[in-house]
Amino acid sequence: MTLKHFTYAVAVLSATTFTAPAVADTWKVDPDKSKLGFEVKQGGGTLTGVFASWEADIDFDPAAPETAKISAEIKPMSATTGNAQFDGTLPGKDWFNAGDFPTAEFTSDTVELVEGNSYRAQGTLSIKGISQPVEMDFTLDIAGDTATAKGTAIVNRLDYQLGSGVGTDTVGDIVTVTLDLTAIR
Repeated sequence: MTLKHFTYAVAVLSATTFTAPAVADTWKVDPDKSKLGFEVKQGGGTLTGVFASWEADIDFDPAAPETAKISAEIKPMSATTGNAQFDGTLPGKDWFNAGDFPTAEFTSDTVELVEGNSYRAQGTLSIKGISQPVEMDFTLDIAGDTATAKGTAIVNRLDYQLGSGVGTDTVGDIVTVTLDLTAIR
């Protein structure tokens, strides 16, 4: 190989090394250190709850958030608020209708860096067979092979026919979904 060909080969190799697409890391959620919850106005206060059963698949590279793929499967039957009356109604037909719709799902369409360690995932949330666009704003901190993310998304329960027969003066129509997640790669 001549010096000219060697130099050309090194230049091509260097160019492909620096322009290769980022490879997203696959993150596994630690269920013992993670929580998916919700908050909604009820009467004069705020009702908070959690989903005890949910899973997420996360492929994410903070250097290339546009390549991210995030999906979650939530079991609405696992929703609890600590209010026995409300908890008894959540799985029913007027709320989650968990018998006919045992899972709710989120799938990201795009993820973008907002600034610093703040990101926004836009995607689709499906509950009771009804799919609506949703945005989740979250922060992400990575230390070694551990990532922590905290985020919120705002949804209108009436868009998903959740508690359609319950007036917004009793239970608010705006629900804040909360995420406090720890994952490892």
